[in-house]
This record gives sequence, C-alpha cells and structure tokens, in this order.
Amino acid sequence: MMKIKPLKIGDLIAKLPIIQGGMGVGVSLSNLSQAVSTEGGIGVISAAQIGYQEKDFNTNPLKANIRALSYHIKKAKENTINGIIGVNIMVALRYYEEYIKTAIKAGVDLIISGAGLPKTLPQLVKNTKVKIAPIVSSGRAAKVIFKIWDKKYETAADLVVIEGPRAGGHLGFSLDDVKNNDIKLENILSDVLEEVKPYEEKYKKQIPVVVAGGIYTGFDIARYLKLGASGVQMATRFIGTHECDASKSFKQAFINCKKDDIELVKSPVGMPGRAINNSLVETIKQKNIAVNKCFDCLNPELCDRKTIPYCITDALIKSVSGDINNGLVFCGDNAYRINELVSVAELMNELKEEILAY
Repeated sequence: MMKIKPLKIGDLIAKLPIIQGGMGVGVSLSNLSQAVSTEGGIGVISAAQIGYQEKDFNTNPLKANIRALSYHIKKAKENTINGIIGVNIMVALRYYEEYIKTAIKAGVDLIISGAGLPKTLPQLVKNTKVKIAPIVSSGRAAKVIFKIWDKKYETAADLVVIEGPRAGGHLGFSLDDVKNNDIKLENILSDVLEEVKPYEEKYKKQIPVVVAGGIYTGFDIARYLKLGASGVQMATRFIGTHECDASKSFKQAFINCKKDDIELVKSPVGMPGRAINNSLVETIKQKNIAVNKCFDCLNPELCDRKTIPYCITDALIKSVSGDINNGLVFCGDNAYRINELVSVAELMNELKEEILAY
C-alpha cells in the first residue's frame, strides 16, 4: 500500500497531491476550485476571459474580467476553510500584469502561469506571500525560466508544472510531436527534476514538480509519484463533476464523446490544441471564420483579427455556455472516458483510494 505525502509548496500544504488545472473560458471558476480545495486538493481558477458573463463584457472586457477575477477568488477563499486557491494566468494575455495584481489583491495563494515564459512574475509578486509556478513542456524550458529568475531576481520558482502532450487546450509542442506520440511525460519529468536540483540547493528550499496531461486515475497519479513527481495537475477529469462551472450541455459533450471524436486543432495563434470534433472544427478545416469583434484577450503581436482563422474567445464562450456545435470544446485525450457526473468529493475519494491501493 502506498502512503500519500501531502503536496508542500513552501508554507502551503495540500493534503492530497492533486491540483485541479485551470480551464478557460469559464470552466473552472469559484465553484469548482473551492470544492477541490475543500477536499484537500488545490483548486485553480482560470483567468482567461473570466468576465464573459458580466453585463459590460462586450463593451469593456478588461474591466469585466478584472472585476470577475477578484470576485471569484474572494468567493472561493470564503467558501473553503484553510484551503488553497490558485489562479492560472496566461503570459499571452493582454494586460497580464493587471491580472496578476488583481489576483494578489484578492488574496490568491498560488499563481500558475504558462502560454509563454513568465519572465517578470517574481517582480510582480515581490513582498507578498503568493507562490509562483511556471508551466513548462520540457527540461530546456525549465532551465531557461530558472536561469532568468535566478539572474534577474535572485529567486526560484515555488512549484513547477509540467504539461505533457496529452493535455487539453493549447499544447507547447509541435503538431508533429503530438501526432507521433514520441514525447513521453516521464522523460520530461526526469529532465525537469535535474534542472530543479541546483536551485533547490542554492535557495535552500524544496521545489515540487507536478505533472499534467493524460492523468486520469489514482493509479496514474501513484505511478508519477513513484517516478519522483510531488503531485499531479488534472483538468479534464474535473469536467465530469457537478461542481464544474461549465453548462450542463458542455459536460454532456464529454459524456457523449467517443475516442474518435477527439481531434487536434490549430489555435488562432498557431499552437496545436486538443478538442472534441464538432461543426466548428470541421468548418475551420475548410475556411476561416470572419472575426467582427475583438475582445483584446491576447497580445496583439500574437493575434491579429484580420488574419486569424477564427476568434478563440468567441468559440470558447459559445461552448461553455452550451452551444456545443459552434463552440470550441477543449479537452484532454482521456475525455472519452468520462461517462457520468459525480461530485468532487466522490472523485477525490476515488482517486485517494486508488493511490493508496497502488
């Protein structure tokens, strides 16, 4: 029987070494994150276009997003006693710094940041207790960000999240790498653990490394714990819960999903992503969809509405709101394994029992 070690991130201690991955737009907000946190994991809110339900979102998306981010962090914190609440803020977001500052002010415990290298993150959390974690997809990426933070800020990450090629949403790999299935998460883990060691020694602290992408059962979790990970990040599995913040239709798309329905798609910013096949996916294979309105979600150098094949904000808002055919339904490669909705408590208990039984 395997013993479960808590996930320690400095003075933050999660009883179960499970981080619920941030899912945008609107899939992981305060309801899901506080439920996971209450059960001993780490709940994570996605900051991506989080204000999409606000009345002024269409006229002032930044103001709506900042207000909603603050609201959801505070609500999640209020509804969990001694629980850990994190937020996922993409580096590629326009107004990245404003989102970081808002999260800190609202009382978030942990900031996880990917979709680019979060080079300035240590400066933004300076003189706070907020923990910071870059998302990386290789040992090389880990080496680069650790080197920058060490040289520029004389600090190191509090946590590292590795997202492998089997994850949902945007992927930090080439389309060929993902299709060929050549890159193994366990190999990336080994590389990143090596890169972390010198900085643990230099800064005299433990830097836990967690893995994400293709992790579905407690047995999967236990296997990576045995390989040296301090924990895992799971996202897709939490869509199959009552507490997930997405619409019922969105969750039903996962229940209805078959293995052959999962496809690799091209994001408007050129990165590969994984999604459930539908009318939108079929349309964008053939032609671009005209973008009439820009929500200023990404840095302008990454996204030009005149040339992009479709608007990702519009596509993600449609899907989370229930328009499953015309929206983009991002998912991990295990999405087809979800066949019913359960409570977060039931899911966390099942995962715990499987880890113990490994």
